[in-house]
Amino acid sequence: MVIIIFFLCHWFLSLFCQTFFNHRYASHKMFTMNKGWERFFYFMAFMIQGSSFLNPRAYAILHRMHHTYSDTEKDPHSPHFFKDVWQMMIQTKNLYGAYVQRQVEPEEAFKGNYPEWPLIDKIGDLWITRIAFGVAYTAFYVAYATNPFLYLLLPIQWFIGPVQGAIVNWCGHKYGYSNFDNNDKSKNTLPMDFFLLGELFQNNHHKSPNSPNFAKRWFEFDPVFPVMLLLSKVGIIKMRRVRA
Repeated sequence: MVIIIFFLCHWFLSLFCQTFFNHRYASHKMFTMNKGWERFFYFMAFMIQGSSFLNPRAYAILHRMHHTYSDTEKDPHSPHFFKDVWQMMIQTKNLYGAYVQRQVEPEEAFKGNYPEWPLIDKIGDLWITRIAFGVAYTAFYVAYATNPFLYLLLPIQWFIGPVQGAIVNWCGHKYGYSNFDNNDKSKNTLPMDFFLLGELFQNNHHKSPNSPNFAKRWFEFDPVFPVMLLLSKVGIIKMRRVRA
């Protein structure tokens, strides 16, 4: 039971960091915050994502490319140009790594207006850092796993950020229904969406990329949106807009 709780906490907290900080803030600037709170959430993302820490700058560049070139050959992770999800993940990893290491420069349209913290970016991308987090997860399993089958969850925790991203990009552009014709293949994938904290409302999001609420119909619910409203109400963030 301890391992299941640990896994679920890691899953949802890592996902929150990805959707709230990397996606809605770094990529789309759906809200603003002061430098102190930005550093707080930056460090939070590093500690929670751990072995699969996602560089916010590289994430933002790739995501902006994804919106501009959605489901075309220039889309960095459209499932319609890869034989399987593994090929898509490898392609995404290679392009992501090139931007992390600044081996290539993004197009002007994708540059700037994203958070950067060079020290955390450098530490987070070191192999020794990633391995240290992985060893810590493994030690926790050794201490608390009561069934050997629980170890099947461990590789997911080692690569939790890329796993979540792959599910969103693969399923969100292949399976589900569409509320809007966006000239791409984006879908809303229910009921899986709840376990991805709104990220699988891809069709809605591609229709209104800067809307803070990914849900559009009465039976859809984006669990991160009310959190954003609460953070806005207490003054931690300032929303650019509240409604689509």
